[in-house]
Formats: sequence, structure tokens, C-alpha cells
Amino acid sequence: MRALLILAPALALAACNAADKAADATANATETAGNAAAAVGDSFANAVSEGASSLKNEVSAKPVDRDDWVGRWKGVEGTYLVVSKGKDPGMYKLEMQYTLDDKGTFDGKGSSEGISFERPDGDFTLHPSDGDATGLKYLAGKKDCLTVKTGEGYCRD
Repeated sequence: MRALLILAPALALAACNAADKAADATANATETAGNAAAAVGDSFANAVSEGASSLKNEVSAKPVDRDDWVGRWKGVEGTYLVVSKGKDPGMYKLEMQYTLDDKGTFDGKGSSEGISFERPDGDFTLHPSDGDATGLKYLAGKKDCLTVKTGEGYCRD
């Protein structure tokens, strides 16, 4: 009987130890599966992000035809804009007197928003508007205009 009393606690400890090992193994398997799922999720998210980025580049890569804007546009106080076709479809040359002191010719690319171009004071998109949208009193009421930014616009009518 004495041997049984000594053996019972040892068997109980052994059983607990086996249960702990089984629980640890289950936890490790769950963690490994979770890490694998997270890795797959990250890979999927990266693939979607790269695909969207690639699609955006492909969509924005093709210039939009803005040939109906070719010609001379008048601004205020001697400012003007002359839009000319570039060498390739959807590409344009913008000759501008855009302030009393600043003048230049800039390369433009037709886009869904208008003609995008860069000049020394920043990146801009020439977009269709009316005279009221230019913010210039002299152009108010005109209907066929192009605006660079508030306070800078050019009209044909």
C-alpha cells in the first residue's frame, strides 16, 4: 500500500507534464499556422499594391489628346498662352508669358485633367474652365478658358 501512495503522486506529475507538452505543441502549431497566414496575407497585399501601382503607371503613361486647345489664349495685363502640338500625339509645347516678368516655353503632356507641365515655380495642370473660375476680374463672364491656378488663366472668347 505504501508503494502505491508513493507511486500515485509520481504518476500524477507525469500525466500533468504530458498535458503541458501537448498544450505547448498545440500552441506552437497554432502560432506557426498564424505566422504562415500572416506571411501569405502580406504577400497578397504586396501583390495587390504592386499590381495597382503598375496599372496606374500604365493608365497614366498614355497621353490624352488636347488638340482642340491648340492656338493662342489671352490672359490679363499682357499675359498669354500659345498651345502647340509636340512631336508625339498628346504632347504639347506651351509658350507662356505668365507674369509681367516671367516668360518661357514648357513641355506639356495631355492627361485626363488637362495638360500637365513643369515650370520654375512648380508643377501645374492646365485645365478647362470659364472666366469666373480663373479668379480674374477681367476674364469674368468668358466661357472658353484654360486655368493654371487661381489668379492665372487664359481665354479665347
